Amino acid sequence: MPAILPKQSSSRDSTGSLESALIDRFSELQRPEWLRAVHARRIAAAVLALAAVVIAFRGDPGSDHVSVVVAARDLQPGMVLTAQDLEIVEREAHSIPEGTQAITSSVVGRTLAGPTRAGEPLTDVRLLGPRLADAATGIEDARIVPLRLADPRVAGLLREGDLVDVLTIAPETSPGDDKNPGAAIIAAGAVVVLVTTPENDRNQAERIAMIALPRDEATRVAAASLTDAITVTFQ
Repeated sequence: MPAILPKQSSSRDSTGSLESALIDRFSELQRPEWLRAVHARRIAAAVLALAAVVIAFRGDPGSDHVSVVVAARDLQPGMVLTAQDLEIVEREAHSIPEGTQAITSSVVGRTLAGPTRAGEPLTDVRLLGPRLADAATGIEDARIVPLRLADPRVAGLLREGDLVDVLTIAPETSPGDDKNPGAAIIAAGAVVVLVTTPENDRNQAERIAMIALPRDEATRVAAASLTDAITVTFQ
């Protein structure tokens, strides 16, 4: 019986596979060092970009959080704030503006100077007070004075941020009296920070204009408003 010889193809297949592996390994070793470095940097950049996306959506778990008083609903200017208008939330410390409040008792009873959206932090410049006067005028000792104007319709034309001059209108005297001074400017460049809104159209006379101006001028305007009719002109 003739001897059975091994298949030559298996030996050739094994030899071919070994040669192919050696060629691939040799090619890998021959790859330039700078090309491998570029490849590594691309992988690192992709990992960092993915981490940034995750942090942007989830926030930084290691960042500090603080309590902040925010509006519980949309609020209108001129409102006297109550506890029902406010809530306390936790926010990342680096994301909140300067002048925020941490407890509601520091805000309750204060008058809101501008419209505020639900969830918006109530900073010191959102409330009537010295900080608002300072922010509006750029003067540290500025004060806010309430005015009921002689013509309520003028108050309806005022908007927050308007610059106005304040005038007194002396009462009319008898004909031929030379002592009647007429109108006189008692303060220039006052900043309107709030104009209250009456409950209905019939109460236009109740509209109050709040203006910010330097302390000395504020005192003069407040005193004049007790005895004289007051109006304003727009700058």
